[in-house]
Amino acid sequence: MADFVLKNVKLGGRITDLTASRENGRILSVGRTDAAGRDLRGAEIVAGYIDIHSHGCMGYNVTEGKGFPEMSAFLAANGTTSWCPTTETVPVSELRALLRKSPDTGKGAHALGFHLEGPYISLAYRGAMNPDYARLPDTADFKGLEHIVMMTLAPELEGALDFIRSAPFHCSVGHTNATYEEARAAFAAGADCVTHLFNAMSPMHHREPAVAGAALTEGAYVQVISDGIHLHPATVLAAYRMYGSDRMILISDAMSATGLGDGAYTLGGMDVTVTDGVARTASGALAGSTVTLGECVRRAVSFGIPRDEALKMASETPAKYLGLPKGKLAPGYDADILIVDEALNVKETILCHAL
Repeated sequence: MADFVLKNVKLGGRITDLTASRENGRILSVGRTDAAGRDLRGAEIVAGYIDIHSHGCMGYNVTEGKGFPEMSAFLAANGTTSWCPTTETVPVSELRALLRKSPDTGKGAHALGFHLEGPYISLAYRGAMNPDYARLPDTADFKGLEHIVMMTLAPELEGALDFIRSAPFHCSVGHTNATYEEARAAFAAGADCVTHLFNAMSPMHHREPAVAGAALTEGAYVQVISDGIHLHPATVLAAYRMYGSDRMILISDAMSATGLGDGAYTLGGMDVTVTDGVARTASGALAGSTVTLGECVRRAVSFGIPRDEALKMASETPAKYLGLPKGKLAPGYDADILIVDEALNVKETILCHAL
């Protein structure tokens, strides 16, 4: 089987070739080769995006357990080559039923496993989550279930630190009223990330730095929704300057309206109205975004984040966080490739499992 070769690509500001194995989808080399291949005539390529926080798109909601082929196809077409389908705070019985099967369809964007956002959340910062199903952490709830990559939880809840210590997946601090010391205790117990920084959490104050301050001092990763709606553009830029591209991960927090338009939707059993692209519950709480991760990258650049750094925070950094050989166009990494224009509009997506 002949290798997959892209010739005359623009990568890192220079024209080169890229060779990948059709057998395992890994990049073999980046450099000139005499082998024949597809000539891209100087078109730019970047690593595919990895969205670790997405609730759905194209009218489908992850928690409902339907539409994974359609969601993965839409995401891939828009630059997301891997994603963590993300649930809401719903009954544990519903989550257990969903978790019995892998979300990956083998086509489109690679579904890495589920991100459970709740049900162990603070009622004070529930955001768009359904308060009826919030509960205290219990290690028995998800014992023996696979396909979980990470969970968002409030570390100040009774039993949360023990849950974090025993969890066989990543734990991220979010939907929380934690103090600085409570958040520090969570990171010491093994939590390693913050979910949608500054949103749905106790605010950072000059005498109580809270979760954002603890993440800064304890070296945790932070997820940031860079749609310009959840955070002011200056706040996105400030977060980048605080945490840097090695620890800040861009996410979409997309919900089912993504790829569609304004109208009435649901999220975790809650009614949501999308007006002018902004999703809100009846109480006025933001209910996720309606944009792709690719659009979040473009907006991050418009806010003043250097282009290469924004790309890194949507590819290399989330891959590093999850310990995956993805997110870089270099030998040994998966050949998930985007062909883009100068404005980072996606012209074509190449998936490593489809070479």
